[in-house]
Amino acid sequence: MADGVNRPALRVVIADDQALVRTGFGMILAADGIEVTAEAADGAEAFAAVRRTRPDVVLMDIRMPRMDGIEATRRILADGGSAGTRVIILTTYDLDHYVYAALTAGASGFLLKDVTPEHLVAAVRLVQSGDALLAPAITRRLIERFAQREEDRPAALRHDLSGLTPRELEVLSLLATGLSNAELADRLLLSPTTIKTHIGRILSKLDLRDRVQAVVLAYETGLVSPGGGAS
Repeated sequence: MADGVNRPALRVVIADDQALVRTGFGMILAADGIEVTAEAADGAEAFAAVRRTRPDVVLMDIRMPRMDGIEATRRILADGGSAGTRVIILTTYDLDHYVYAALTAGASGFLLKDVTPEHLVAAVRLVQSGDALLAPAITRRLIERFAQREEDRPAALRHDLSGLTPRELEVLSLLATGLSNAELADRLLLSPTTIKTHIGRILSKLDLRDRVQAVVLAYETGLVSPGGGAS
């Protein structure tokens, strides 16, 4: 599968309680020149493997013994020594409520376990480059199904959006409705480069890792309402 293109070394940890899944994914990644630094059968092993090998990306199953993938994701992304490590959640169902919990914990997206080899490799490389794997429209569908109502929302999830400019609030609202960068540019009559700049500033001001977290936050703060549009 490797195409001979000179790419920076990319390091991955695979965490899944099924040995066959770990082996299969490892073979696919290795065939494309991606190094699997460790495998883990549960969340505790995954956390230890990340601290030990400092990978770029973790492929993380959700339902594992001892420590599940959500708690492992929280610990990995809260660990200062793992700065720069991205987590991709592995799941069997694209609307599993555990996936929503994982996204709010800081995961950069998710993959179904029946992913094609080509999509798996492309997803790992995309996330490692700093982008978010999940299409905003899919994120929106998850959030519309599982997002909490205002009265049930923990105070810790209520971010202050007052630091955003009116234009940044507009971009964030439209981003959360599932528009791509190109669609945002068309809607707002701006260049794609300007849209990327706005999104970068939004992420920086709100201390967010990627656009997946931005979409989650737009719903969690009530900026956009599940089943509706911008509030």
